[in-house]
Amino acid sequence: MMPFIYRIRLKGDVTRSPAFWRAVRNPYEVHAMVWRIFSDGSRKDRDFIYRMDMQERSPQIYAVSTAEPVDLDGIWEIEQKEYRPSLWKGQRLGFTLRANPIRTKRDEKGNQHRHDVVMDAKALLEQSGCPPEARPTEAMLIQREGNAWLASRADRLGFSIDEGLIRADGYRQHRFRKWNNGAKVTISTIDFTGVLTVTDPERFEETLYSGVGPAKSFGCGLILVRPL
Repeated sequence: MMPFIYRIRLKGDVTRSPAFWRAVRNPYEVHAMVWRIFSDGSRKDRDFIYRMDMQERSPQIYAVSTAEPVDLDGIWEIEQKEYRPSLWKGQRLGFTLRANPIRTKRDEKGNQHRHDVVMDAKALLEQSGCPPEARPTEAMLIQREGNAWLASRADRLGFSIDEGLIRADGYRQHRFRKWNNGAKVTISTIDFTGVLTVTDPERFEETLYSGVGPAKSFGCGLILVRPL
């Protein structure tokens, strides 16, 4: 089934509703809100990826989905078009991406744990005995570790990057509880902006449809591209 790309915005009067803003205080509540748009209640698997940004104090959602969104609450303006990108090897594209960069490590018992790449780099510097005054700034760590994470995945996702053409910033840690079971959730995000080169058009097309990295349910992984 051919995916569509959507731009979804609040209707003007809803932005002034205190009830709406009480419902979107953290990424889990945003996740539930977007799921409601893309699920009629019968589907159990996520078949969309999305990103939400604030535009003039109003949320704007970009999404790629094979499921048709439904405005059950009558509060959204939904624009759609077929997502049939024209791609070729060697093509250079401008892109933006909000991702959840992690490293997976095993503890002494062999259990796997996910680590935020920025916090992991800080911990390694501290363990190494590097004095605080000699350590990179947080902005430098975000740029270095974020680009290393993206570069390590790029080949299998059908593209390549030049670190000199990528900006990694907007690092944020999000902590919240799931409303259904109270479980604690922590995710960290980095915003990437820059230029990529398509190396495998078929793989990259699939990346555009399926996203990059984990935490897709919480608005991570959608890569938006534009011709240069």
